[in-house]
Amino acid sequence: MADADANAHPGRFRMLYKNTAVRLSALYLMLFAVGAAVLVFYVTSISEDQLQRRMKASVEEEVGILDEIFTRGGIQALLSVLERQSHQPGANLYVIAGPNGELLAGNVAKLQPGVIDQEGWTERPFLYSRFGDRNDGEKHMAVANVFFLENGARILVGRDLGEPENARLLVRQALMLALGIMGIGALIIWFAIGRSALQRIDRMSGAAQNIMAGDLSQRLPISGSGDEFDRLSLSLNAMLARMERLDEGLRQVSDNIAHDLKTPLTRLRNKAESALSGDGGQHSAALEEVIGESDQLIRTFNALLMISRVEAGSAVAEMSDIDLGAVAGEVAELYEPLAEDEGLALSRSLATGCMVRGNRELVGQAISNLIDNAIKYGSGGDPAEIAVTVSRRGGAFELSVSDHGAGIPEDKYGEVTKRFVRLDESRSKPGTGLGLALAVAVMELHGGRIEFAATEPKRETNRGLTVRMVFPEPRAV
Repeated sequence: MADADANAHPGRFRMLYKNTAVRLSALYLMLFAVGAAVLVFYVTSISEDQLQRRMKASVEEEVGILDEIFTRGGIQALLSVLERQSHQPGANLYVIAGPNGELLAGNVAKLQPGVIDQEGWTERPFLYSRFGDRNDGEKHMAVANVFFLENGARILVGRDLGEPENARLLVRQALMLALGIMGIGALIIWFAIGRSALQRIDRMSGAAQNIMAGDLSQRLPISGSGDEFDRLSLSLNAMLARMERLDEGLRQVSDNIAHDLKTPLTRLRNKAESALSGDGGQHSAALEEVIGESDQLIRTFNALLMISRVEAGSAVAEMSDIDLGAVAGEVAELYEPLAEDEGLALSRSLATGCMVRGNRELVGQAISNLIDNAIKYGSGGDPAEIAVTVSRRGGAFELSVSDHGAGIPEDKYGEVTKRFVRLDESRSKPGTGLGLALAVAVMELHGGRIEFAATEPKRETNRGLTVRMVFPEPRAV
């Protein structure tokens, strides 16, 4: 069991490192670490340099004061001041040496040889020992300014380097501690992000496995954060929803073809058999009926092919700018005689300038289907009228076809858009039950939608039906 866990961890870490978010986090962490290290050394160097500058300025100022004291009071006044200054807390280094370099007075026990041989600032830090050091071998570092008196005596005023060194170490330790804390925090965040991303990918992979197994109802998980994973999941879920609808439509078509086309094919066979057994006059009438049934079957298959073509998006390349009012007017004009034969008036209220991006043939076919349905099922209403309207509604264009017939129950609005679904169970009206399905497919292709509503919702009977085709307004380029 332990071996299995040990083998699992390297694989898990390899998988974690393959994650883009983890790799980016690691890259940012490395860049941050390099930048922080450079910052640490830069800040400490600047701090040390500033302290040394201030230290040298302080020493030079004191050298000037001592020179003025010597000029005014002579060697005795200088020795008195140096003796007093050397015993002050935090005092500078003071050395008074004879012409031969022998230390005469001051607060320094021993100097590195050659320090007071040259006048001016020492070229580099030197070693010295203090009075009272517990360890005789203990050494300290300092820098100093040496100047010679007229009698050959030598005066050294210096400063121990422990203060700037301590300050440098303190700054560096503080920065390193901050860097360490930030580094640990970054590592924790890195692993947290990587683990979270890996878990989300695992959930997406699990859902994808179920989808590939045939369950198109599965959807990729969405966390609600709105990040790139959520945007990808939303796009793929929309694609899956469309695939599920197409698959459901395919199954429905297969079932409906077997059910709805069985009856006309049976009638064709019976009529052909009747024609064979009848006389010449019966032959002609039977053949005419066979031709009529065949035409109906052809229309059914043509409608199915058109729906399949629209749902596949093969008509997208034929898109152009079309005037919705003009197309609706042309279709309404074609159906006006048919409406008059059914005792219906066909009124039009068509707004101008309603330009949409679409396929003129498909939009015209969808409008034809709506008007044809209104003529079939709108009779017996009051008034005996079918209204075709094109208008602008908010940021969309709306084409509506309204009748005053029996209407459709609200709970059936979703059913009537399915293929071969007809509320006229007796099939007394001509048709295939594909008109609204084609209209829905056309609107989906154009990014719009179909809406249903009762024309006279307050009536108890003959409430009528209003079908709206809502087109999105094209965006200005």
